[in-house]
Amino acid sequence: MDISEVVRQSGVPASTLRYYEEKGLIASVGRSGLKRLFAPRVVDQLALIALGRAAGFSLDEIGEMFDADGEPTIDRQALAAKADELELTIRRLSAMRDGLRHAANCPAPRHLECDRFRRLMTVASAHAKTAKAKRGKP
Repeated sequence: MDISEVVRQSGVPASTLRYYEEKGLIASVGRSGLKRLFAPRVVDQLALIALGRAAGFSLDEIGEMFDADGEPTIDRQALAAKADELELTIRRLSAMRDGLRHAANCPAPRHLECDRFRRLMTVASAHAKTAKAKRGKP
């Protein structure tokens, strides 16, 4: 399949295909003139890459999920760890959503007079400090 057919079938732009090839996530099998050629299985590989990206995996992490021949070798422990990470994110975002809904309808004359709103600010501040520490910034 030439690169234009892969683009048509997968919806992935040619520039992204070239980038994925450069990163070693996919491999072309040759050329027809100036166009790269790919095996039909590249469409499945691209779908797995899209799934990994949607789940929050980095391209490097996704790259580790393919063997040297481009066959999937998905680490089940990595999937479980990512699911746990997503669960924590869902809980944090749900709490934030609920807090914002409360703040939008809070009966207190000023938000800073509302205990629940102040707790929301404390949680947000703690999360920001934790995220900063994980990035190694003071």
